[in-house]
Formats: sequence, structure tokens, C-alpha cells
Amino acid sequence: MKISELARQADVTSKAVRYYESLGLITPERLSNGYRKYTEDDVRLVREIRALQRLGIPVERTRPFLECLAAGRLHADDCPASLASYREAIDELTEHVELLTSRRAMLISHLNAAAHRGSIVNLYREDYLTLPADLPVPEDDGAANHLLGMKMPQLALLSTGDKEVRLGSLGPRRTVIYVYPLTGRPGTDLPEGWNAIPGARGCTPETCGFRDHFQELLEAGASRVYGLSSQDTDYQKEVVERLGLPFDMLSDPTLSLADTLGLPTFEADSTRLFKRLTLVIRNDVIEHVFYPIFPPNQHAQQVLIWLRENPMSAACRCITDS
Repeated sequence: MKISELARQADVTSKAVRYYESLGLITPERLSNGYRKYTEDDVRLVREIRALQRLGIPVERTRPFLECLAAGRLHADDCPASLASYREAIDELTEHVELLTSRRAMLISHLNAAAHRGSIVNLYREDYLTLPADLPVPEDDGAANHLLGMKMPQLALLSTGDKEVRLGSLGPRRTVIYVYPLTGRPGTDLPEGWNAIPGARGCTPETCGFRDHFQELLEAGASRVYGLSSQDTDYQKEVVERLGLPFDMLSDPTLSLADTLGLPTFEADSTRLFKRLTLVIRNDVIEHVFYPIFPPNQHAQQVLIWLRENPMSAACRCITDS
């Protein structure tokens, strides 16, 4: 068939067909008079290119799929190279989504600050963000020493994005999960004696730190960041909205992760809560542990420094005290 017929059957323009040919994605037969002769196989290849474009895969990166068809496979994604191309495209989209989410969160934060400037709501927020000067420093009781190198359990926790996140299937890239007792909410009392419990106070400043350094953490090698506590998802959704967080929070109301991994916990007002710690996870294994954490409002910077000093190519598996 001629190029016009191919373009009609594949629902593309003749110009597009010529472009595909210039990239070597289709190679029509040349007749003795110099004209190109296209076949049904070429129609199938062009249709596949268009289908992949609609999925967001650039024309230039459709080659593995076309080679899979040329190898006689029934589907263009039946080959390992095609699956690798899917994963690469997903990773790139994830980075774009996280960047846009971060920008959206910063806009929300600026909006909230401007809308509540000088109001009683802002006074509440400042109270939660300000740490007392005499805040007790938590001691290293060795309760996290066993965590390094442990495999994450196949535990699914609900996120504020209404998705289940399986902690044992986070993938090869680094995930940062900061675990905290609970965040305060304006107008809601904290447990009695909260400020006197070493390591209890400071969850909101810690969370704001991860918010403010989120983009830097991604640039330093973290593929995602999660906050995790025993508070329910609806409570955490309010925190995400109020603080303008660019990442999801995970809810573990039964402290199942603590029971599975042996994470340190404490009690306040007869309620069992997580002690503050942070896990860096890679290949579904705990690569690094921050415990104890102090001061909490500077912790995101501590994580950022570690990521920069331990790039993926030379990552060391070690534990710190802060």
C-alpha cells in the first residue's frame, strides 16, 4: 500500500509516517521505481506507536515495543525490554507528579499563611511550631539497634491519598519514612505532660521540615517520603491540608509495624504511641535508621545531609544517633 493508505488505516498523517521512518521505526520495502511499499505489518507498528504515545511514551522510545512485535510476540509488551520501558516511563511520571505536588503544597502553604495572618488560627499554628526551650532530650536506649538490615514486612497501610501502600514492596529506590507519635491540632488538647516526655513534642515542626525540604530530599535521592503514625487517616488528612504537605501520610492505628519490626513505643494517657524514628528503605530493606531524633524541627535537614553524603552508588549501611 502507499503511504496515504497506511496513514488512513493507522489514523495518522503522512508526515508522521515519514517521521517514524526517519527514526528507523518502520522500514518499508523500496520498489524499483523508488516508491515505498507499506504492508499490514507497518500498519500494526504505526498503530502501536500511536497507542504508546497516548500512554505518554515518546515516539523515540517505542523501539523496544516494536522490536518485540518484530520478534513474533503477540503483544508489544511481552518482552523484558518493553517492561523496562514501562518502568522508566512510570518513574519519570512519578518525578513529575511529585514536583507538581510539591509546588501545589507550597502554594497552599502560602495561601493559608496569607489567609490566616494575624488570626487566632495562625496563633494556634505558631504555638505548635514553637518548641519549648527546656524540651527534654531523648536518650538512645538501644531500642532501634536491631532494625538495620531488616526486611520490611508485607504490611499494607492506608495513606491520605486513599491508597494502600505495601511497605514490603517499595522497590529499589530509596523511601524515607519518618515515624512519629502524634501531631497536635488547633483547639485539641495534647496528652497530659506531653512536653515532659522525652521525644514526644515536636511532630508538627518535624513534619513542616520534611515539607519545606521535600524537593531537596527528592533531588538527593529519595524517591518518596511518608509520615507514619497511629492516628487515623481522616485525622492525618486534616494535617496534610492544614500544613500543605506535598507527600502522603500513612496510618497504622494498631501499631502493627511496631509489633512486626519491634519498633520502640511509649504510653501517654494510657495510649500506646510510636517513638520518633526515621527509616531509609532501599530494595525493601532498612538501609539506615535515625534514632533517637533531636531536635525534631531540624530532623529533615539531618536526613537530607545523610542522603547527600551517601549517594546510591556509594550507599553505606550504617546507623546514627541523630
